[in-house]
Amino acid sequence: MTDRYLELANANITKTLFDGLGLPTPVRLVREDSNNPHKLSGHVLLGTSEGASFTKAIDSILAETPVTMASGEGPGKVSLVFDASGISTAEQSTQLYKFFNRHLSALAQCGRVIVIGHKPGALKDTGHATLQRGLVGFVKSVAKEIGRKSATANLLYIDKGGKTAIEAPLRFLLSAGSTFMNAQVLYASKPVTSFEADWTRPLEGKSVVVTGAARGIGLAISQVLARDGATVIGIDVPQAETELKAAMADIKGLSLPLDITGEGAADTLVTFCQNQGRGLHSIIHNAGITRDKMLSRMTPVQWELLMQVNLGAAQRINEALLATELLDNGGKIVGVASISGIAGNVGQTNYGFSKSAVIGMVDSLAVPCGKRGITINAVAPGFIETQMTAAIPFVTRQMGRRLSSLSQGGLPVDVAEVIGFFVSPQAAGINGNTVRVCGQSLLGA
Repeated sequence: MTDRYLELANANITKTLFDGLGLPTPVRLVREDSNNPHKLSGHVLLGTSEGASFTKAIDSILAETPVTMASGEGPGKVSLVFDASGISTAEQSTQLYKFFNRHLSALAQCGRVIVIGHKPGALKDTGHATLQRGLVGFVKSVAKEIGRKSATANLLYIDKGGKTAIEAPLRFLLSAGSTFMNAQVLYASKPVTSFEADWTRPLEGKSVVVTGAARGIGLAISQVLARDGATVIGIDVPQAETELKAAMADIKGLSLPLDITGEGAADTLVTFCQNQGRGLHSIIHNAGITRDKMLSRMTPVQWELLMQVNLGAAQRINEALLATELLDNGGKIVGVASISGIAGNVGQTNYGFSKSAVIGMVDSLAVPCGKRGITINAVAPGFIETQMTAAIPFVTRQMGRRLSSLSQGGLPVDVAEVIGFFVSPQAAGINGNTVRVCGQSLLGA
């Protein structure tokens, strides 16, 4: 659905009026060029703390991209990357302050702030761990200050591994694909399996399953993965078979009309994938429903049906896939949670439970999957412009759009781009993450 407020705020005739009235004037986000996705450009200014661990690797990574390294460009021209891994005392935190105090005004519109540090829990020195944890509050605060430019700030924590752990997430966070991912903490470590990096069509020749693929976010996921080279196996309920077949035909994918809550559905899916003769690279558990009702008036059917679609089916499919070796050594599992599973929402006790459990699924499976060379991660979308949000009452819809640091709703493609990153082979060091795709919604943690 079109955001008329965003259009008016960016129109030459009305922008001056908005400014004069002191109204929020969100800047339209820059998204991936479908004809040239994943391309990096612009100026990047790299800063470092004393004794930092990753600066050499970061410098090497950036040197291999098309970005131009800056030494202090004028206002509105740079993205900022800072290696804060050396900060281990309160006094050393001044290095972080000085860099951003001096250069934040030079941040480009729709630019990026990326802070890189050590994962606090992996550090033996308690002082070092304490200061590294402070980076979370710093980045979230910076994100709120720069949101008026539609710029984003994110934190990358490194556990183990140098360049191989840093490269994929750093490239993604600098790209237009991360445009609605804001104020998030991303954890990276040594890759769980070897891989060949392809920064233009990372999924070339790979098969990927997407549930709920006929429309909305699921359709956008399918389109982005196909753009990146994947053969998409789209799944949706038999009632949506016509839509599903048309959607998959457009991207040269395969359609599998299937009620994923039905008896034997997981085995049907596994057999279908095995019969393709090419293995399976990834599965994205996107299918989901809402059955909103105040808890005291919620019926058993409203609770139980939602649990089966949003959670039970994904668990059974995972169990069936992991009972085989289809995903071993490079496979990816991605869940779709929700900001409601983090912050909760009135009338959504069932939905909030199911989406919080998706996060729990990621947390509990990350280690056993990692041992088999498989990664599992999740996205938690905030306000995304879909048919569902278009049906929300006008005032509520406007509040949902504006209650983020970027003052606008996201698009289905914004969620799809983050998922595309998670399932790319070079993201083999990204495991056990749940990141919000919400523009830094003011709701929740």
